[in-house]
Amino acid sequence: MKLYDISRELFSTPVYPGDPSPSWEQLRRIQLGDTYNLTGFYTGCHSATHADAPLHFVADGASIDQVPLEAFFGPCRVVTASGILTGADIDALSPSKGERLLFRGGAFLSQSAAFALGEAGVALVGTDQQSIGSAGDEQAPHVELLSRGIPLLEGLLLDDVPDGEFVLFALPLKLEGLEASPVRAVLLRE
Repeated sequence: MKLYDISRELFSTPVYPGDPSPSWEQLRRIQLGDTYNLTGFYTGCHSATHADAPLHFVADGASIDQVPLEAFFGPCRVVTASGILTGADIDALSPSKGERLLFRGGAFLSQSAAFALGEAGVALVGTDQQSIGSAGDEQAPHVELLSRGIPLLEGLLLDDVPDGEFVLFALPLKLEGLEASPVRAVLLRE
């Protein structure tokens, strides 16, 4: 059995342009005479490896605490792809209903690719990029998937992961009413 940590480190990962930078502060330190260590931290919901809920682009969409946890746990497939994927590219992958599909290699989704994934009934889509949509075309693929209730994992670290079948564990924090959450994502291969 092999376990792959596919999470990016929260404080050192570059942030998406315009997002807040994560920071932390030591509030108590044993080294300074306190009896315990205590740290506070601040981050945006979309920092490093994170999950997007429908509320991110859909006004009345489910918040991250309302997305069923089953979407973030179970069998998944890792696929290498690059460039802007089209619906035809997705059709060639033959995604199946309920599948969790993770893209590595720098791929972005066009609206037609997101539509094809939605029509296939995938349970979750993930990418090693900061966003599933390319610069200048972020909204359309997000809306296409999130409006169907398909959550997204963005900012995955898939450099050392081969293509193939795995079990995904990527549970978001229970952040009531928010549109996204950082996750600790891992893949298991037996």
